[in-house]
Amino acid sequence: MNNIVLCGFMGCGKSTVGKNVARKTGKKYVDMDFYIEQKAGMCVSEIFEKYGEQGFRDMEHEACEELSREKNLIIASGGGALTFERNVEAFKKNDTVVLLDVDLETIKNRLRNDTKRPLLQRPDKDKVMKELYDKRLPLYISAADIVVKGQSTPLKTAFAVIDAVRLHPIHKKSIDYSDLK
Repeated sequence: MNNIVLCGFMGCGKSTVGKNVARKTGKKYVDMDFYIEQKAGMCVSEIFEKYGEQGFRDMEHEACEELSREKNLIIASGGGALTFERNVEAFKKNDTVVLLDVDLETIKNRLRNDTKRPLLQRPDKDKVMKELYDKRLPLYISAADIVVKGQSTPLKTAFAVIDAVRLHPIHKKSIDYSDLK
């Protein structure tokens, strides 16, 4: 089976849903930002400080290329990763990209107490989130092979992802469905 790459806005559930999909399919879960941090030996915010956004984006692209060559992974992409065409192209060679589509109000509610995302530690966070969401959503839709509504519980959304991948016409011949539960 090729990899399943989850994309979407921060707070859409990529990590939580991804872990559930991995557990239900027996595949390995990979958080792309954590993968980059492990390779770099520093956290994302330190990478941004030391190398700037372009340095991080180059590391991110390298991670996309490397992970796309692996098999049987459930990959939670970084929120901005699939807004860059070169990363989409890396994954589109072999993998299935699934957008977890969650409306902005639900995301705001999910992230209301977040203290880890630098973007949200500001007084105008709602305005910034809306601008970024409006900019990124069309790029996520363009990158996705499959769109799954992510409003439900993480487990129900995980099953929806599994079912959508199993039933998607472009994968009927290339995926062994016997290992999807």
